[in-house]
Amino acid sequence: MLQAARTPGLKMYTYSEIEDVSGFVGNFTVKIRKRARYVTNDCNGCGACYEVCPAYGYNEFNEGMDSRKAIYGAFAQAVPSLAQIDMERCIKCELCKGVCELNAIDFDQKDEIVEIKAGSIVVATGWDEFEPPTGYLGYNKYPNVITQLKLERMLAPNGPTVGHLIRPSDRKEPQRILFIQCVGSRDLNMNTYCSSGVCCMISIKNSKLIKQHYPEADISVAYIDMRAAGKDYEEYFTLSRKEGIKYIRTNISRIKEDPDTHNLKIIMQNTLGSGGLREFEFDLVILSASMVPATGVKKIEKLLKMETSQDGFFKEFHARLNPIDTKIPGIVLAGASQGPKSIVESIAQGRAAASSLARLMGKDKYRILLIRGSVDKKRCAKCGLCELNCPYDAISLTDEGAEVNEILCSGCGSCLANCPSEAITLRYYREPQYEKQIDAILEEI
Repeated sequence: MLQAARTPGLKMYTYSEIEDVSGFVGNFTVKIRKRARYVTNDCNGCGACYEVCPAYGYNEFNEGMDSRKAIYGAFAQAVPSLAQIDMERCIKCELCKGVCELNAIDFDQKDEIVEIKAGSIVVATGWDEFEPPTGYLGYNKYPNVITQLKLERMLAPNGPTVGHLIRPSDRKEPQRILFIQCVGSRDLNMNTYCSSGVCCMISIKNSKLIKQHYPEADISVAYIDMRAAGKDYEEYFTLSRKEGIKYIRTNISRIKEDPDTHNLKIIMQNTLGSGGLREFEFDLVILSASMVPATGVKKIEKLLKMETSQDGFFKEFHARLNPIDTKIPGIVLAGASQGPKSIVESIAQGRAAASSLARLMGKDKYRILLIRGSVDKKRCAKCGLCELNCPYDAISLTDEGAEVNEILCSGCGSCLANCPSEAITLRYYREPQYEKQIDAILEEI
């Protein structure tokens, strides 16, 4: 992010969100809401205001494992390095204003709407971790059942526990640890898809990391299938087994807690072994939850007139032949916005998206096939069904009848199928053309 912020010609709008998008390839108009930080750009992120703030709140970045002040920095490496105020928790004591030597605190600051022009758009929304239902495998019911994201923050040197692995119930160091794979994925009742092996590799990586710091820890991984598909991934998986991490092929349906010790009891069977069902006891259980579409995808879908596939991720032009472009010229997908991906795959698709748009924007003209809807306004009943059903927002209703924007129109035929007056036709696909072709074929016979 720091390198991106220093790149000439690249303007970053942080702590912002898209309000509206209009236009077409080469001429998009984008409205951006810059949220009020209540801190001006004079702030240098010194942190003096953090120290005097008496108000505390939930820390989203650390998954609620610690608290943060009402005035805070988003995270250590945030760009730009500015403070921001959470007005829902701020008590307006103005102590921060008193210690700021740069007079950067501005309680009167308002959200600002910025309008920019863009020739093309890259959709790179990232992904969220699936949150299991409360009680499922003890999640949000037993304190010592956590997700991979919480574990990541624990193991981070700048995290809430300064890199030390602890049990949330008593803050003691766990000795027996279990990772459970495919939580919320490959499940007909939750998410049917696999997260592209990302969960598997995260478990391998984190189990190895724990083993390096706590050699005496007894670590097990309960899996359905370990999908280590990638360069050197299988070798990495083999190394973890050599370090003493146990992989048990099983399916876990229920977890019980000992109310006195908060230890977790699980009955499972290694389906690759000869033993039957056995009860195991663990100090800490980590759920490897699936990747799901990022928060806000539905809003972006409406703003950009795009589609999502069955899994909730954005739909590409063609799943195999063209996973980069979308149905709308000038809008491309990058990374996990199109589907679950590893870091390697996300980088590859990001480069492909940049290449696709560079080739598009490097031309003086954008050529389109004129397979477009055409309206006979004498027959148009102005019912508005075509406008309602157009997936590209290319039809508008006027006093004279429906009008088709030939640049936004993609010639899909939805308007033609929905028009009760048969007032809309598609160029090159009119009925008389088909009749002529049929007559010509019959003449040859």
